[in-house]
Amino acid sequence: MAYTIPVERTKAAKSKPSEDQLVFGKYYTDHMFILDYDTENGWHDPRITPYQPLVLDPAAKVFHYGQSIFEGLKAYRTEDGRILMFRPDMNAKRLNQSNYRMCIPPIDEEMFHEALQALLQVDQDWIPSTEGTSLYIRPFVIATQPNLGVAPSTKYRFMIILSPVGSYYAEGIHPVKIFVESEYVRTVKGGTGMAKTAGNYAASLVAQQEANKVGYTQVLWLDALHGKYIEEVGSMNVFFKINGIVVTPALTGSILNGITRDSVIHLLQEWGVPVEERQVSIDELYKAHLDGTLEEAFGTGTAAVISPIGEMRWGDKVIPINNGETGEISSKVYDTITGIQYGTIEDPFNWVVELK
Repeated sequence: MAYTIPVERTKAAKSKPSEDQLVFGKYYTDHMFILDYDTENGWHDPRITPYQPLVLDPAAKVFHYGQSIFEGLKAYRTEDGRILMFRPDMNAKRLNQSNYRMCIPPIDEEMFHEALQALLQVDQDWIPSTEGTSLYIRPFVIATQPNLGVAPSTKYRFMIILSPVGSYYAEGIHPVKIFVESEYVRTVKGGTGMAKTAGNYAASLVAQQEANKVGYTQVLWLDALHGKYIEEVGSMNVFFKINGIVVTPALTGSILNGITRDSVIHLLQEWGVPVEERQVSIDELYKAHLDGTLEEAFGTGTAAVISPIGEMRWGDKVIPINNGETGEISSKVYDTITGIQYGTIEDPFNWVVELK
């Protein structure tokens, strides 16, 4: 099905920031995509408009009951001028998985892809070309029905906004320090942990602040039931290389099914590196540190692709990893995924989608 998406172009184009000044989430392009929903018409009225503030009723359910979900992906400009997206089909599927968990009607995946293509066509001049830069794409859905009853909304708005961003590692990839959180929990099996919903991130902020106060960049979450099994690191999935085997927490319903996570698993399998999806406890990691078999650790996510972990703090125990240096697997995965994203190396998995 081909959708007609009308475009209202801005009459007041913004000045584009210098590419060497780009940071994450500060600048936004001239246009945005909008799609509305109500129970009478379903999803309808797709359109591209000038980027502008929203007007919402104070009783809109998103403000009171948190019905909101989002996605995150990027567009990349290659050396020969092509524009590529990385695995947008996975974002479309995960968006609807989040929609289901939050009682939001599913969005046709073809509409999702056509909206991405149309909006990128309009604002493609905003896609930076400096090495390491990209255009961050933020699709999201909010509940807009003005009603204070605790029930799913009857009205929603799906939107896509775009933001040019700089290189996550302006001075080169480097390891981060991680604080193992033992007091707060992020979510629990049966909760909303597998959904990319705003409340999950709001719940993480207090622990993140406290970790920052003691000099740690991110929080490593433990499971809510036993308080010992590894879940996620901040906004990233996490991997550990123990005695030659790469392990990552299994998807049991309380952590996000990361697209970069999935890509890393595919690559490791392709390279013949042993990889396991299973429960991994903080006690196992500490024991591996003591006996010298904890060889490497890294987080995975859209923003950084790979974040090597150089140190973890668990209570009064400090766990250095690989002498605080980036490991061989981390480097190889980072170089391979970014090479595919920017079109500098072959894409054997057909992960990239070119702007038409």
